[in-house]
Amino acid sequence: MLKTIRWAAYALIFAVAVGWAALWLRPDFYNLAANGVRQSTSGIGVPGSVSVGGPFTLVDTTGTTVTEQSFRGKWMLVYFGYTFCPDVCPTELQTIATALDALGPSADKVAPIFITVDPERDTVPALAEYVKLFDTRLVGLTGSEAQITAATRAYRVYYAKANAKDSSSYLMDHSSFIYLMGPDGTFRALFRQGIAPEELAAALRTRIAGS
Repeated sequence: MLKTIRWAAYALIFAVAVGWAALWLRPDFYNLAANGVRQSTSGIGVPGSVSVGGPFTLVDTTGTTVTEQSFRGKWMLVYFGYTFCPDVCPTELQTIATALDALGPSADKVAPIFITVDPERDTVPALAEYVKLFDTRLVGLTGSEAQITAATRAYRVYYAKANAKDSSSYLMDHSSFIYLMGPDGTFRALFRQGIAPEELAAALRTRIAGS
């Protein structure tokens, strides 16, 4: 099962690399940069042939079952991680929270979503405590292993335990992107790990204004 997810994630990473290469090799690349048109303005380019996103059925921090349809009409900003993550996840979630603050009232049009890749430890109560550390608007989602697998497969997310399965203390290896889905549920943009909050806010502001 994880092998399938791994290859799907590799396909997305490869597509991202192709997008970067295409931008880098453009004759007007430096002109674009000089004019302030950067990758972060619209997200990383992903070929149209690569499908990203799709149906999911998960549980939020109130214990309510939700699906992708629950967020229709809003821009979904989706990040996959886990509560025991020591570095990357807290940084990316704080970036999302800061970007939302920068948007002001327009943030009401965005649904920031954190989906765990560690359902074994990230129960509903644990996730509820975690997400409120970053922003009260952040929606934490968990579920069964099968439900998480389905969601990660749809978004081409790679994840796996980083050490022996019999250990009660472990880390999770996982890919780290922020996904932007449109109000209609279609994939719109992919943002790299480490994007600055102001860049993410600018990208969201542009998308929202154009909708």
